[in-house]
Formats: sequence, C-alpha cells, structure tokens
Amino acid sequence: MSNTEFPDDELRQEQEFIDGLYARVDVLRGDAEDSVTDALAQGHTPRQARLERDILVAERSGLLAALNAVDGSLCFGRIDLTSGRTHHIGRIGLRADDAERTPVLIDWRAAVARPFYLATGHTTMGLRRRRHIATEDRRVTGLHDEILDLGDATRTGHEDPTGDAVLLAALDSARTGRMGDIVRTIQADQDRIIRAPHRGVMVVEGGPGTGKTAVALHRAAYLLYEHRELLARRAVLIVGPNPAFLGYIGEVLPSLGETGVLLATVGELFPGVRTTRTDTPGAAAVKGRAEMADVLADVVRDRQALPDPVIAIEHDREILMLDDGLVNVARERTRAAKLPHNVAREHFEGHILNALTDMVAERIGTDPYDGGNLLDPSDITQIRDELADNPDVWSAIDQLWPRVTPQRLVADFLAAPEGYLTAEDAAAVRRPVTRHWTVSDVPLLDEAAELLGEDDRLARDRAERERQTQIAFAQGVLDVSYASRTFEFEDKEDDDPDSSEVLSAHDIIDAERFAERHEEDDHRSAAERAAADRTWAFGHIIVDEAQELSPMAWRLLMRRSPTRSMTLVGDPAQTSEAGGVGAWADILTPYVEDRWEHTRLGVNYRTPAEIMDVAAAVVRAEHPGFEPPGSVRSTGVRPWARATDDLPGAVAGAVAELTPAEGRLAVIAPRDLHRALAARLDGVTAGAEPDLTHDVVLLDPRQAKGLEFDSVLVVEPGRYGTSDLYVALTRATQRLGVLHTGPLPGALADAMD
Repeated sequence: MSNTEFPDDELRQEQEFIDGLYARVDVLRGDAEDSVTDALAQGHTPRQARLERDILVAERSGLLAALNAVDGSLCFGRIDLTSGRTHHIGRIGLRADDAERTPVLIDWRAAVARPFYLATGHTTMGLRRRRHIATEDRRVTGLHDEILDLGDATRTGHEDPTGDAVLLAALDSARTGRMGDIVRTIQADQDRIIRAPHRGVMVVEGGPGTGKTAVALHRAAYLLYEHRELLARRAVLIVGPNPAFLGYIGEVLPSLGETGVLLATVGELFPGVRTTRTDTPGAAAVKGRAEMADVLADVVRDRQALPDPVIAIEHDREILMLDDGLVNVARERTRAAKLPHNVAREHFEGHILNALTDMVAERIGTDPYDGGNLLDPSDITQIRDELADNPDVWSAIDQLWPRVTPQRLVADFLAAPEGYLTAEDAAAVRRPVTRHWTVSDVPLLDEAAELLGEDDRLARDRAERERQTQIAFAQGVLDVSYASRTFEFEDKEDDDPDSSEVLSAHDIIDAERFAERHEEDDHRSAAERAAADRTWAFGHIIVDEAQELSPMAWRLLMRRSPTRSMTLVGDPAQTSEAGGVGAWADILTPYVEDRWEHTRLGVNYRTPAEIMDVAAAVVRAEHPGFEPPGSVRSTGVRPWARATDDLPGAVAGAVAELTPAEGRLAVIAPRDLHRALAARLDGVTAGAEPDLTHDVVLLDPRQAKGLEFDSVLVVEPGRYGTSDLYVALTRATQRLGVLHTGPLPGALADAMD
C-alpha cells in the first residue's frame, strides 16, 4: 500500500520519536538533579574538591536550566536527505548513549540543521523533504511537509502546498504578553543575519513587524553556541529600551537553552543605579550630546584647585605656606601624567609632600656660614614622614585635590551647571541635589567614573588587613594542630619508628598558603559579575531600538565593547527620543568609521496590510519617499476611528469591543491620561512598568516600542509626533481602533477614509 493510505501512521511515528526524546530528557534531568544534590552534600572537603564540586554544580545546573526551559516543543522539525538520511531538528542537541554518541536530535544552530531554514525547490541543499512538527506540550498535533525534490513521488498526506502554513499559523496565533521564539519559522533572510560572523558591527535595520528583535535574540543564542568558550567567559549584553520590553523578551533565550545573558536598559548599566525615571525632552537632549564629555572633563579639572591666595599649615610650631605658584607646579606635573583624577591624587600628594619637605629642610638645615644644607638623607626622610602624619597637610590636600565620586560630581554639576553650559541649556538640566537619577544621567555617571578613576589604596589596605587576620587565624589552627600532635607522641617509646616520620600540618603547609586555600571562591556567573563591574568588557553586545540612544549612551556602550563586536537593531523612522542619534553613520563613524555592515529586513510579518497602509500614509505625509516593509498577510479587517466627547467612557466601550477571546489588547495613550483611563478599565493600572501578561494593558507610545498585541486602541493621536504615532499604529497583529476628541492628523484622517 502507498503511504497516502496511512496518514496517521506518520503522526504515530513522530509521536513515538517525541516520546523517546522526552524519556531521554527525563533521565538526563534526574541524573543532573541527583548529581547536584550529591555534590552539594559534600560540604566539608578540601579546596580542590570544592572547586570540582562547584564546576559540577554549575554544569548540571546549566543543563537543568536548559532542559526545563525547552520542555515545550523540544523537537519541531525533520529534514529528509536525498541520500536517505533523516535528521530531527530541535531547540537543543541530544545524543544517543552508544559508543559513537550518535546525534538523536540536532540543535537548530548546528550547520547540518541549516537546510531546514534555507533549502528551496530551486536550491534543495540535498533535501527531498522538510517537515514541520506541531506539538502541544509533549503531544504531536500536526505535520506539515514541504516537497523539495519534485521527482520524489512519495507522499505522506501531510503536504503543505504553499509551504506557508506554519508561518501563517504562528503569525495569526494569539499573543501571550511575552515574545515567543521564531526558531520553527526562521526565514532565509533572517537566518543569514543570525549566523553572520560575530566580529565587528552589524546593523540590522527593519520597519515594524520585520522580526528584527527576534532575529537579534536568535543571533545571541547562535553566537553562544558557536563561540561558547569565549562568550560564556565574557558574556553577552542585550540592551533594551525599557524594563517592560526586557520582560517581554525575557523568555526567548531560555526557551532556546541559553540562560547566561545579561539583559539591561541604559538605566541599569552603572552599578549601584537602577532607574526608569526620564527627563524632559529638552534636558534629555542636552545631557545626551557628545559635548557633555568635554563639559564633565572641565568640571573635573575645576576640582583640582589652587589656594586663594594661600593655605597655612602649622607644623612643629612653624607655619608653612602653600601658595598658588607652588601648588600650580604640583598640579601641572600631576596632570602631565594623564591619569584619572582620583588615581592621579597619589602623585599630587607626593609633589605636595616633597615641596613641604624641602620647605622645612631649608628652614632648619641651612648652614648659616656657607648656605649649604646640614641634613643627610635620613633626616629628609624623617621630615617627610612627620609631615605625612600631620592632619593639616591632608586637610590641605583634600581641599586642593579632593577624592570625588561620580555621583557627587554629576549631582553637584546638575545643581549648578552655569559656567559650563549656555543659559538655556543650564536651565533645562538644572535640578537640586537629589538621590533620584534619570536614565539620561547614567551615561553622565559612567563618563564621570571614567574621568575620575578609582583610588583603590584604601581598598587594598583593607584587603591586606583582612588577609593578615586570616593568616593569623590559620597560624593559630596550625599551632593547635602541632601542639596536639606533639602531645600525642610524647608518650611513645624513643625507638618507635613511626614517631619521627609522621608529618604534621606544619611540615607540608604554612599559614599563608593554608589561609589562601580557605578563601571564598566567586561562584557568580559571568553575567552576574559583569552586572556589578563597570569596566567589564563583553564578548558581544546587542542593542535593540539602537536609533534611540544618545551620543553619551553610545560612549558608555563602546567602553563595554573594546573589540566592537556588536549587533545593532533598529529603525531610524521610529526615532522618537530627543537625544536619539537616529542615523547609523552618525552613531558609528566616531568609533569604527565605515567598518560596519548594514542589512535590512523588508518583510513585515506582524502588521496586516490594512493597518500598515494607514501607518505608512502618516509617515509619507512628512517623508514622501518613505517605503514601509511589505506585509505578508491581509486580514480583511479595516482599522476604524471615532470621535468622542467622553474619552474614558468611549475607551471602556472600545476595549470591551476589541478585547479578543484569547490574546492581548493595548490601549496606547498620552501618559497624562493614564490615571483617568485606568479608573474606567477593570484590572488595568497606570505605571512605568506595566504587566504585559494582563489581558489589557495601558501604555504610552514610548513604552509600546518593540511590543505587539492582538488588538490596539490608539487614543488622541493628534497629540503624538509622527514617529510616536507610527509606532502606536503598528503594534497590532489583528485589529486597530482610534479614539479622539480633537481633529485627527490630516494624513491619518485621509488614510482612515
């Protein structure tokens, strides 16, 4: 009989394969959990054994995290080669227990899996059939076969004539409030970006719905697979526009088996500061300018003061005068070293102490007859040591070259920016000294930290004191051990051959080495250590909505990527931040000149053609040559617009009308309307960090960047700029409504008609 008579037999075979995979996964999960438990139970072991235990725990815990994350739809595809071989494709790779460790499931990132994404009827890449396997939890629910070798007459009854069924099903599925991975539906143009070499800067430009964010996340997963040793050690940083967006994409990489990536906003990239507060557009624009680096450098230089006119220091019943000429010599010599301010202070201290020492030596050591100096080098050293013990000397040094923290420097500057900025710019950024930082402040703090450096002498001294304490404790332990062993053998006969050859701890280790063996190891992941270290150099950085970052934010990010290994994702047409750079060349030329690669995604998978036509018309009114990405589907549902005199009531009614049976709805409105609207919407709250898993969420256009919903209600579009309105109109995958009290923007009104 032909296979067409047994269409369910194919389902049965795939179900048996999936069952076998999960049986293997369950065994691996149990083994990993047992090994972690056993390793943790070995608490009191030598340091080397503890290290081996910790490595084992990390490896098994990582395996557990990967297995648990990909539990759903572990396997999603199969490729049948013309050679007769068959490979199943999944989220992670699994091997058999035989001697050859035969691959059972191929990781989607492996080279052998690439034909699953790239093969076509014209370029088959050795395939005769490509199969998409749909699953729900562990149950196979459907098969979609694409015939690539048209000369092969074998049919299964699961053929997909267009080859688009899986993609369209994914696009039409209800949203959950969390971005899903696209590993089952990666398109050829997306695959080329995902697998591109990781060295250098790659710019991925794409309009709304082109999947550029998903591509960037899958690129991170691919790079971690392909360059595991390097990137696991140096970590990958993913920078997003706001916390809601990071929450939205937060499950994608774990679902692909990767958990060791740091996700952060710019407001979280200075250790000790975590902020979502925003400035006024004017203040953000001023703080974001590249010129702020020079301004802060001037602020730091002004902290390196001169006496006005002198500083008197009492020493040994004498008065020593530090005048501006003497201090200026010390200051210029210190500046010549070109060290950060706090690091250079040690040099300044030396110059001042030397100058004061010469002053004292001249007073007390000059020969009254020939003018020579009667003091020898030991006398000079003693004078210098005495001056170094004088609190008045250190008070003067603190006044002339103070230690400064980045927080204090930036706070003081913002409290009194006059003299550094124009009157208009100073008025825009001025604010009282406060503990509340904004997102635009974080690059300033990072720049200040770079200019100031860190004088770590106090930390080194503290660490050395702690080390000596540990050594003293270790010596005490060894002494007790030695005394105990001595007492044990005092009663033995002199001719006992063992009594003279038994080694004690004293014989094989000293106190210093013993203390080192019991130092605590740092078991944090690379991502955790990177989050706490401002100077960390990441192996690769991915920036989403990259066009929105200011020049000062780019200075911060470039410091964290000395190798310039970056993937930048964005759309200049959606630039809305006042300080945003927008143009790729303007962003990159100062750092890599023209040594960067640009690629564009031109297919809109999210937004139906009916909605995209309206959104594109809004942009074309301002930019006539604008070309939006082409939509791959049409729903037949036209967006609508309504005028109202009762905005909260109309919004409540429209939400009831638009809310889908499954999926999510977003109300996008100006921030100042949120409280009034939330009061009329059950279960909806107004806030800076909305929970996107709720059926209905309330956002402003900036919060909506990068997100997608089944239905969207845009409120008062006349109050948005073109970029913000374009963003708001392109968030929907199915339905779009517009409510307004004032006139609609002309282009929007025309497009709606």
